[in-house]
Amino acid sequence: MSDLDSKADILEILRLLPHRYPFLLVDRILEMTPGPVVVGSKVVGLKNVSVNEPFFQGHFPGNPVMPGVLIIECMAQVAGCLFFANEPDPSSKLMFMTGVDKARFRRPIVPGDQIVVAGEIVNVRLNLVKFKAEARVDGALCAEAEMMSSLVNRPGAA
Repeated sequence: MSDLDSKADILEILRLLPHRYPFLLVDRILEMTPGPVVVGSKVVGLKNVSVNEPFFQGHFPGNPVMPGVLIIECMAQVAGCLFFANEPDPSSKLMFMTGVDKARFRRPIVPGDQIVVAGEIVNVRLNLVKFKAEARVDGALCAEAEMMSSLVNRPGAA
């Protein structure tokens, strides 16, 4: 058995993440390291890119390309699934992105593409997590980045 044996369908993703349409950018978690978030924990997630995505109306008419900032957000949401999978009540917490480093965009992502995001925790300190991720389509590297996030209590949560 692999160290990546947990999975999550869309219903589990909706339980883990606060994001909703049109800003939910993860369709499935294919693999994830079970247990607490520690250095070396890994996750692999999937985003199906549809021509019906609202951002394609203006980015760019006649030449639809997924905005880089949304690719970064997709990677962060995949990481969020890993962060929250071990939380007893994910609805009581929020994960705020605090930094993005070494972001590179290698090729455009267009309607019909299926993005596979693979990532790994590279540092954990108190409520701060550093995560390294790659986004690939058909095995080709499209984007990569290192992201930092902070786990906070959701306002009004018990």
